[in-house]
Amino acid sequence: MTTTHDEKAGFSKPLSLAERDKAVIWHPFTQMQTAPLPIPIVRGEGTLLFTEEGKTYIDAVSSWWVNIHGHSHPHIAEKVAQQLRTLEHVIFAGFTHPAAVELAERLLPLLPTNQNKVFYSDNGSTAVEVALKMAFQYWHNAGKPRRKVIALEDAYHGDTFGSMAVSGRSPFTAPFLPFLFDVEYIPTPVPGQEQAALDRLNALLDDDVAAFIFEPLVQGAGGMVMYQPDILNELIRLARSQGALIIADEVMTGFGRTGKLFASHHLTEKPDLMSLSKGLTGGTMALGVTTCTGEIYDGFLSDDKFKTLFHGHSFTANPLACTASLASLDILLSDETQASIRRISQRHAVFAEQLQQKPGVKNVRQQGTILAFDLTLDGSNRSYFNNIRDVAYQFLLNEGVLMRPLGNVLYILPPYCITDEQLDTVYTAIGKLLKHLSGSESTL
Repeated sequence: MTTTHDEKAGFSKPLSLAERDKAVIWHPFTQMQTAPLPIPIVRGEGTLLFTEEGKTYIDAVSSWWVNIHGHSHPHIAEKVAQQLRTLEHVIFAGFTHPAAVELAERLLPLLPTNQNKVFYSDNGSTAVEVALKMAFQYWHNAGKPRRKVIALEDAYHGDTFGSMAVSGRSPFTAPFLPFLFDVEYIPTPVPGQEQAALDRLNALLDDDVAAFIFEPLVQGAGGMVMYQPDILNELIRLARSQGALIIADEVMTGFGRTGKLFASHHLTEKPDLMSLSKGLTGGTMALGVTTCTGEIYDGFLSDDKFKTLFHGHSFTANPLACTASLASLDILLSDETQASIRRISQRHAVFAEQLQQKPGVKNVRQQGTILAFDLTLDGSNRSYFNNIRDVAYQFLLNEGVLMRPLGNVLYILPPYCITDEQLDTVYTAIGKLLKHLSGSESTL
């Protein structure tokens, strides 16, 4: 046990978990110089997180959007425990195992009908990296190399270099700009920007465009920016008319978040490649999936070994992660969970109507179980670094609700097991926050 000497008390006392953390850990998206001590979570159950001191928080953001069924789900835990006693891991080059095969067999029929093959990786960023490498190498293997990618402004596709390259340029990517490949951007086709997006895409398309990548219907980290299926269908058709491959990044939007199993099911046009992660394992552990059409897969089949897709990870298709995903699918496809998705969507719609009437609230938007709005009490813009974010975050924590605003964008993205009572607590906490901000506007 780690201890520190308390001179006043005259004896050594154990360090708290948060103090021990501060001594040895570097946290993501955190300025460690100014950040407060992290909140020590020692247990999770359903929608609730429990701290070392016994305080509880409603996890209203599904712990970075991954935990779709709640924490420590007994069905997933039991299946993973059984797998752990059977096979914890095996190299996936030249070998396979039942969980990987079964997951691919069960997953593909849930996706758009043109998806034909599954490639496993480790997380959302790498699932995007794989899709990009497949797209570039598909054209290379065909002897018609294409070098350009078109993406949406303010997109976020991950933090590895390829996924950063196709994300919007921002303070997050600024230190790495010299190392990122060039990408062309079109306006995100939010209401009022549809024609501008179409015109810009039309101007950029040529026979050097390898792929068009997007987060379908909802740009997550960009501020829960939402747009409609019809315009995305038009953009896909236009990109496809010039041969560009279509990549749907469903890392966040997959597994029921938008009201359908996948956001691509809202579309009539089908993507050529899809990237999946986050809710894939029910939030239990990391796993990434990239799926593709048979045509793309066939583009790598050859007697020429140099046409192989040279990509892999040590933990590719880890049996524990695949088993967790199978268990998560069991729960996701159940009548109970599907009813909960509809219930949450309906409750959000009612609360959205109430938010429309609140001062300091702008641009209320919803897609399935995702509800978002802009806090505008201090006239702030959507910067991630806006001060209103810190005020809102801490206020909601004090109310026992974990939400992580994206700048001045507040959003609810809960586990599907959240109860009506817990939703009411979240909604009430937001109401209290708005009242608090209205009274303290001059200090923000």
